[in-house]
Amino acid sequence: MEAFVFLGFGINAWITIATVLTMFSVMLFTKLRSDLVFLGAIGLLYVTGVLDAKDAFSGFSSTSVVTVGVLFVVVAGLTHTGVLQWIVKHLLGTPNGYSKAVTRLMLPVAVLSSFLSNTTVVTLFVGIVKMWAKKLGVSPSKLLIPLSYASGMGGVCTLIGTPPNLIISGLYEEKTGDAMNILATTIPGLFCLAVGVLSVIAMRRLLPDRKAPESAFESTGEYTIEMMVPSDNPNIGKTIAEAGLTNVPGGSLIEIVHFDEMISPAIDDEPIMGGDRLIFSGDIDELLSLRDSHQFVSADHHVFTFDEVNHDRQLRTAYVTFGSNLINATIKKSDFEKKNNMTLVAVARRGKRINESPREVVLQAGDTLLFECPPRFNIDESALSSKIQFFDNTDVPNIGRGTFVSTIIMIAMVALSALGIMPLLQCAFLAAAAMLIFRCCNAEQAMRAVNWEILMVFAGSAVLGLAIQKTGIAEWLANSILDVCGTNPIVVMTAVCFVGTFITEFISNTAAGAMFFPIMYEAAEKLGYEPFPFLIALMVSVSSSFATPIGSPTHMLVYGPGGYRFSDFLRIGLLMNIIILAANIFIVNIVYPLTPLP
Repeated sequence: MEAFVFLGFGINAWITIATVLTMFSVMLFTKLRSDLVFLGAIGLLYVTGVLDAKDAFSGFSSTSVVTVGVLFVVVAGLTHTGVLQWIVKHLLGTPNGYSKAVTRLMLPVAVLSSFLSNTTVVTLFVGIVKMWAKKLGVSPSKLLIPLSYASGMGGVCTLIGTPPNLIISGLYEEKTGDAMNILATTIPGLFCLAVGVLSVIAMRRLLPDRKAPESAFESTGEYTIEMMVPSDNPNIGKTIAEAGLTNVPGGSLIEIVHFDEMISPAIDDEPIMGGDRLIFSGDIDELLSLRDSHQFVSADHHVFTFDEVNHDRQLRTAYVTFGSNLINATIKKSDFEKKNNMTLVAVARRGKRINESPREVVLQAGDTLLFECPPRFNIDESALSSKIQFFDNTDVPNIGRGTFVSTIIMIAMVALSALGIMPLLQCAFLAAAAMLIFRCCNAEQAMRAVNWEILMVFAGSAVLGLAIQKTGIAEWLANSILDVCGTNPIVVMTAVCFVGTFITEFISNTAAGAMFFPIMYEAAEKLGYEPFPFLIALMVSVSSSFATPIGSPTHMLVYGPGGYRFSDFLRIGLLMNIIILAANIFIVNIVYPLTPLP
């Protein structure tokens, strides 16, 4: 097969290029799960003979992938003992002025993200920041983008703060036999963080001033109405569908109360009985026409309001995540409500309620949804995270002895690794075991905390990087960069980091790190320099995605709650990309001066 050569590449190289391009196109333009896409790419590279079995599945045995999996358990211990909540409670305070508020927010978030999953940190902070913003009299949209930026910049400060750092350091160790220190990126990361905080403050006018999306639901009682079925109503004995209540003007039937039994969601074959109470949501003026068309009578009050919810129900707000299979679909045509035992009451888009039947609204990414849920709403919210994300978090841990114990375990893990007493993977295993032994989390919580989708993407990214290297693509790209940029190492470093920064706006930063590792490594060696400083700069650059909401999972977490538009990220993010890139190249070359190879 390799006898075939076209434009300097053999057949294996072209298969790899086609696989990479197809994979990223599928992730950008379809709703397929990213882990399935990466698994398909691995399978294709193996079946076509580009990689043998050992190389094709080497990502699953990679120490960096295993480390990430074990760290999920450590994070579960910290989360369930309330460490993050304690830090939030004692650090945010009540600053006077936007500059102080941004600083008080971004620094703690960055520190936490240096050791914990940045998505975990942002998930916790979103609801808190929204309440904090209301207290400070600031629009949440002025603080949620800085929140997401801080989590990304904080993640690069340690090897365990973000997956690209772990995968690049793991690949470096496989290449050289030398392990990077867990704090190798700390000084460059802290410098870029300081520059980032100052830049956000200086560019505050570029941050949008959006109305909080859930504010559209603050007067829910205005469009949630109750009607009663009189004993002589002609619709008694008919089902909802037969009575023509499946589609009603200006709204939808969300609940039926048979005496003391509450039926929610209201299914089409549910019979109507005399004395039933029917709860509708939508445009009140249009819904009132049902009194004449169906001979219903108005109840003496609305069933519930946003601020006054009775013990029989609770209202919760969520937003549609990017990549959700609910996008371009309606709730009516899915089993989402029935499967999750909750009813869609209303939909808002960009802070304004959509005045039509909520179950017939074609949903878009970032739409805000108001659900009616049973009083004991026991559901695995992580299982829904690929579809919707709730604004609030009902899981409030108790702060006590476990908080202190889990903090000590985390500090000990970092210290042992930083001092070189024990490899990071061993430290992570010990920390995870300690979290379970001291009951900071139980086995079920630990297993639920492991994000298998991320691990699959992580393993697949490592394999893609290997394929790019083995097929000669990395060497060809490195030579091309040298032809364009010359032999100045700083220019070459800047060029690769520049491309890496903008590529990661559209693909996983883990994948970007794995793909650019062999390119940067080859370029450094061809220039005759030790690759270490080049790779530190690469770690910072592939985690510096500020310009699109799809550039980072944390951006997607704040997109809905902030009521943002796609252009909001572009306006400030493009400048942030350039600023952090310059700061990155500057500080890396000071902390790690370029050293010629022996």
